[in-house]
Amino acid sequence: MPSPNGCYIDPSFLAVANPGFEQGEQGWVWGDGTGVATGNPHTGRCNAYLDAGRERQVRQVVTATGKGTYDVSAWIAAGGPRGAFLVRVNGAPAGEVAVADRSFYSRHTVSRVALRNGDRMEIVFASGGAWVNVDDVMLSPAAPADPRVTSSEPLVAEMFEWAKRKANSWVHLPGTVGPLNVDERQPSGSGTAAYAPSYWAGYAHRSGYYARDTAHQVAGAQILGLTEENKTMLGSFAVSAVAAHVYYPVWAYNFDARTYLSIDYHSPDFFVREVPAPFELVEKTEQAYRWSGDAFYIDDAMWDFCRHTTMEFVEEHDRLKPNGVAEGTGRGIFQGAASYNEGSGEQLVEAGDAFASQYRAYLAASALAAARGEDDQAARYADRASELRRYFHHGWVANQGAAMTRAYDLSGAPLSGWGRENSWFMPMKRLLLPGPRNDAYLDYIDEMAGGAGKPVNIEAITYLPDTFFANDRDEQAWKWMRHVYDHRNDRHPVAAQGINGDYPEVAFTLVSQTVEGLMGYRPDAPRARVSTPLPPAPRRRLGAGRQHPRRRRLLRSAARRHPPVHAHERHLEGVHVAGPFPGRPPHRKGRRTAARVPAENAPRQRPHLRERTDTAGRDRDRGDRPRITGSHPAAPYGAHVLASRRKFTDDDLLVHALSDTGGLVLSHLLLRSSGGGRTAGSRL
Repeated sequence: MPSPNGCYIDPSFLAVANPGFEQGEQGWVWGDGTGVATGNPHTGRCNAYLDAGRERQVRQVVTATGKGTYDVSAWIAAGGPRGAFLVRVNGAPAGEVAVADRSFYSRHTVSRVALRNGDRMEIVFASGGAWVNVDDVMLSPAAPADPRVTSSEPLVAEMFEWAKRKANSWVHLPGTVGPLNVDERQPSGSGTAAYAPSYWAGYAHRSGYYARDTAHQVAGAQILGLTEENKTMLGSFAVSAVAAHVYYPVWAYNFDARTYLSIDYHSPDFFVREVPAPFELVEKTEQAYRWSGDAFYIDDAMWDFCRHTTMEFVEEHDRLKPNGVAEGTGRGIFQGAASYNEGSGEQLVEAGDAFASQYRAYLAASALAAARGEDDQAARYADRASELRRYFHHGWVANQGAAMTRAYDLSGAPLSGWGRENSWFMPMKRLLLPGPRNDAYLDYIDEMAGGAGKPVNIEAITYLPDTFFANDRDEQAWKWMRHVYDHRNDRHPVAAQGINGDYPEVAFTLVSQTVEGLMGYRPDAPRARVSTPLPPAPRRRLGAGRQHPRRRRLLRSAARRHPPVHAHERHLEGVHVAGPFPGRPPHRKGRRTAARVPAENAPRQRPHLRERTDTAGRDRDRGDRPRITGSHPAAPYGAHVLASRRKFTDDDLLVHALSDTGGLVLSHLLLRSSGGGRTAGSRL
């Protein structure tokens, strides 16, 4: 069943012929000892093979008909070392990666190949000392933003560099014609279509993007400038949440952003659906709006989705235990599961991850209503969020630690113990109030996730850094970021997926966790400003005398235009916050009065912050995060430049951000110590 989205009709001006070798040898040049086989495809029926030997090569020349920068990726398996995957432009080397010594498929990418109109790009696979199999060659447009991070902790920079390159390799070149409905049951799919602006969000052996994965990848995508992709994907889920689906969005789309992925959708009353997903999509709509400032997210179509999800959806799915909390059926994912935890075997009606996501959706709807100028509606949503949280603490949850309530089953009995997603979503979404119960439960989550309850799939673990960052437990958050990165080359439990690092969610979340977690960025693109928390520097150190990277000169500046002035600096260069401003925020419907926006949707209050703003001409003490605002008279026409100096106790913050494409680019961020041997600011 197609969605109401229209077909994507603009053709790609760069395409690989026969990228999956399903048309035999067509489009490729084959050396001795090479050919097409059917014994070991990644998807489809066929793959290229190269016997062992230094001269064994398969290659294709693609002529560019426009200007751009691209990533070239392929799935490769090898019987030994010394294989190679290289790209040449007009005969000159443009990039090369060594083929991993793995007998199963993993993804290899040559990044950021620059092309001009008429350039000849040659893609070459060579076998070296062992056999090589190749399948599913893909071109990705280089992301509009290429953020760079440097740090006195080398692992931070290394991790971010890997994550942004890997994430970019999952982006589809719009207009590329590709297969539909590819999955493990029908590896050749069922037809083809032109792909819309989109990126992989889900299993790499399926030809689609999933609601849950998309929600978790939105921030990382936006940091890389993938604004159109986010709009396409979030918009497609929004239009599928219709009355015939009882206001559930579909679970997965093909990359044409029009056709529902057939493995997960059989009919309007029999498709995969999980209660947290629609609420998370509302939350991520508001997050995408904060990152981009794009009026698309507050226009009527997206607002209708948010309104239906937070009203009619809740009403329609609150029958078994009427209490204002959306329910699952307890009968499995094709009938409506209450939780993202699909493997527990529990017949859940209400679950902690759905409850927490509903709470965040109300807060997001309040912020979106305020952005639309609907202040009364914003206040009502804020009240609903407060009432829901009050009910959670006084009527739904009991006990603490391992005994804390996390779900209710079909019999109405409360469940406790380890529930994976329906455990960690409650503190991650900040549904739990700060205090002993929250602290005890975070300790329990850390203990279980690192021990007997450790998830086998890496994509589940990617939520743990977010959980601990949301609760100011930076050391634990960083520990889990390192865990994800350190295990990126382990084989994924789903064999067709390859290695852990080839699950798209891994890379996208490490990008967002670096910027929003380690650096503490909170964008407000509609108002052309950014917030960063700067509490006093910590005095305790981690084990072996090593201080946490977020708490020790994190992100040292490498900016040429702003040479270092002190030893303690942090730097993020080129993070993209796209938006339809310069000059002014996007148009708001209705009155321009100050709406009541809930404090939960605002930056965390930090009473120890002291701010002195020179632009106001006087000192002021404030309890909120610093607002980096201002303008620059030297801005070129069509650009919007933000530059501001603030004083926070004995730390100076200089932010310089500009846009020459109608967006906001955070191009230089320096934190300088004004004296004395203490570390400059513990958070950014």
